[in-house]
Amino acid sequence: MNGKLKRTLTPKQKNILDFITSFSTDKEYAPSLEEIGKKFELAISTVHQHVKALETKGYLKKEENQPRGVSLFEQTPDSVEIPLLGVIAAGTPIEPIENPEPIKVPKGLVSKRGDYYALKVKGDSMIEDGIWDNDIVVIKSQPTADNGDTVVAITENGATLKILRIQNGKIFLEPRNKNLNNIYPKSLGIRGKFVGLVRSII
Repeated sequence: MNGKLKRTLTPKQKNILDFITSFSTDKEYAPSLEEIGKKFELAISTVHQHVKALETKGYLKKEENQPRGVSLFEQTPDSVEIPLLGVIAAGTPIEPIENPEPIKVPKGLVSKRGDYYALKVKGDSMIEDGIWDNDIVVIKSQPTADNGDTVVAITENGATLKILRIQNGKIFLEPRNKNLNNIYPKSLGIRGKFVGLVRSII
């Protein structure tokens, strides 16, 4: 993976990336621009623009003048393992699944100081920040956070990933989906701060 993975994707870019990922996994080679265009009923020039954007954002590598020159970024030696602690809902709060397993993340997302863990996101309440269903979020474990930080929060309803907001002495949790409302918890604990995102290619 590449450190640029924190950049936001448009819905169309995400759909194309998901198709390239699925196609590459099934056939062990990448789809051509023509195959991508046929799948989404897009002109080749438009497909090229989307692929170029995915390359710029760090999701793909593109070899020029090759019909199947698109490839996904792989894990590199510049990665470290942190525990994947389970699933967190970015929509309705739930408890993470306590079933730790290691996952590799770019070394640049973590520092030597501090403890880090990962969670798999379920839901769509953070999509406007580019955090999608099934994405892996990297969390720095800490009990406090600042106004505006994206945090793993524990409320009376369980765990959730939201933006911490403090306004006029009131604390609330803000989703990043215009169709959802803020959460005003009766009790609140911070379990960590979001520091990066890894989009799984599996």
